[in-house]
Amino acid sequence: MENQNRNLLIATVLSFVVITAWMLLFPPAEPEAVQPEEVAETLAPGATDGAATPPNAAEQTGTDAAPEATPDTTTTAQTLENSPRIPVETPKLSGSISLIGGRIDDLHLSDYRVSLDKGSDTVTLLRPSGSDEAYYTLYGWAPGGNLGNADVPGAMTQWELEEGDTLTPETPITLAWTNDAGMIFRRTISVDEDYLFTVRQSVENGSDIAQRLAPYGLIARHGEPSNLKGFFILHEGVIRQDDTELSEIDYKDARELDRDPREGAPAEATAITENGWVGFTDHYWETILVPESGQPYTAVVKYVEGADIYQTEVRLPTIEVAPGATAEVSTRLFAGAKEWDTIRDYQNDEGIYRLLDSIDWGMFFFLTKPIFAVLHWLHSFIGNMGWSIIALTFVIKMVLFPLAYRSYVSMAKMKELQPEMEKLREQAGDDRMKMQQGMMELYKKNKVNPASGCLPILLQIPIWFSLYKVIFVTLELRHEPWFGWIRDLSAPDPSSILNLFGLLPNAAPDPTSWFYFFSLGVLPILLGISMWLQQKLNPAPADATQATIMNWMPWVFMFMLGRFASGLVIYWIANNTLTFIQQYTIMRSHGAKPDIFGNIKSSFKKKPATEKK
Repeated sequence: MENQNRNLLIATVLSFVVITAWMLLFPPAEPEAVQPEEVAETLAPGATDGAATPPNAAEQTGTDAAPEATPDTTTTAQTLENSPRIPVETPKLSGSISLIGGRIDDLHLSDYRVSLDKGSDTVTLLRPSGSDEAYYTLYGWAPGGNLGNADVPGAMTQWELEEGDTLTPETPITLAWTNDAGMIFRRTISVDEDYLFTVRQSVENGSDIAQRLAPYGLIARHGEPSNLKGFFILHEGVIRQDDTELSEIDYKDARELDRDPREGAPAEATAITENGWVGFTDHYWETILVPESGQPYTAVVKYVEGADIYQTEVRLPTIEVAPGATAEVSTRLFAGAKEWDTIRDYQNDEGIYRLLDSIDWGMFFFLTKPIFAVLHWLHSFIGNMGWSIIALTFVIKMVLFPLAYRSYVSMAKMKELQPEMEKLREQAGDDRMKMQQGMMELYKKNKVNPASGCLPILLQIPIWFSLYKVIFVTLELRHEPWFGWIRDLSAPDPSSILNLFGLLPNAAPDPTSWFYFFSLGVLPILLGISMWLQQKLNPAPADATQATIMNWMPWVFMFMLGRFASGLVIYWIANNTLTFIQQYTIMRSHGAKPDIFGNIKSSFKKKPATEKK
């Protein structure tokens, strides 16, 4: 039993070390920068020839300095009042589109609130240029041939509303603008009932010569978001899917991209031949440009240094439009919440290539994806995420039961061998080699594998990490209640032992307070108790040092894990409870009789001095 407990402790520590080392030594590979000439060769002929690079957002909007240099920045409300707008009204979105530039730059998620406080504002996704933390989309045409920037629509173009008065799923809008050469540009914007916009750009060549120009769409973000989580388990920043690979570029890495002379800024261009998308992802929301399937294009990630603007672009191949002819291209825009079922439908039904990977499944994606799919399926029947997590625990325990059964049977046999192992110790004395040889013969004779007890623990670690990832990253647990005081499964237990769980009038310590670490809630305390009781199925190790470590371990973990998301703590409590029941039942069925109360009593007894040596 002494060896068994030692193996258990060593296996647990080593497993955490291996996972941590793996993440540090083998992080996801960064995509190689693609040179502009390689882009030109990969795209269809004429994709870059003859068309100027689209102006960056700072040049188009007149933002030529960092936000710190413009203290008179207007509020979002003032900015919205200063431009003519078309309302956006859908079941899940509200906001407006500016007729100046035809920008989608004012968007709110109607189903989501900033907090659980009564009267909390809806989540704001996009904000117009000129407001704090501006975040918006721009569409236009890069001029080529005889055309100049004044001949194509840009961010400051004053569009006319040609058709429609409010953008809804049933009523698209069409904007129109005519240049001095008689070329008529139109932009038709439609939206579905969820989060997918379709922007159809067309140009009718009313001039007497052929014209060359290249359509583009871009997303601009002024400065880093103030609400970044900054946690290693979550990617926030640029996300790009090309034909074969998903790339994640955080804001720091975007600033450190190699400077591209053609772009005049740190930038990275990637040639896409058929399928892909590019945009920005936050914890729970994202904004992504999606060209039509099969359409070659260039995906550009850029950082405009002077204006502190992060920019992602989709540049489509150059088009030559004959006199009297019309050319048209379409680009889709996902702007909304990272709802698993909605994104899955866009991937499967709308053909958006691997859009589900825009949710950050992490390095254990082969576990996180199926774990969340099962959790989502259970929730569709149960209707409560807290109980669904408990049901998921049952499912995981069932899947791992064959391994757990062998482990607990081995532990029961090990317990039966305790008397013979004590005799071996007496016979071997200080001869460790003789002791080890005798134990190996004893294990072989009784068909016992002392390492089998470690296997379920080793398997539990990646499952635990994957579930932690699922609970932390996925939107479906945000602001989801369980019962009673647990109103948000993605947040720590709000109750506190320091005010007797609400019985005292003082509030629980603020997260910024030093006392917050000791402000344990009900769930973390139950977690510690469940770990402690599970430990008492077996006698304490004979070695006093090991016994002390094992006795303290549940309470150390209680404090370490107490501030984790409530959903994860619920899983741990349920898992510990089921493990206790399984282990106790199997050990009893094989003749071993765990003396739980005796082990509890002995843990409180002071060891004699002779035993401590």
